[in-house]
Amino acid sequence: MKATIQKWGNSLAIRIPKSITKDTRVSEGSNIDIMIENGKIVLSPIKKEYSLKELLKNITIENIHSEISTGDQTGGEIW
Repeated sequence: MKATIQKWGNSLAIRIPKSITKDTRVSEGSNIDIMIENGKIVLSPIKKEYSLKELLKNITIENIHSEISTGDQTGGEIW
């Protein structure tokens, strides 16, 4: 896919087509790494890291998993 570099203030910018944003799950405000590899500009999305607190706050009674049985103990594990 081709894109055109355009002036944006004192910098240069490129528009990322919607199809690429969908495939890479980036949106306005997403952080990306910009690198040069073998003379090419490489843009890579930075995957957001969630804290345990952020993950736990989204658990509700509707989406919590039930307890499962993994069978009797074997070896030295203690439950």
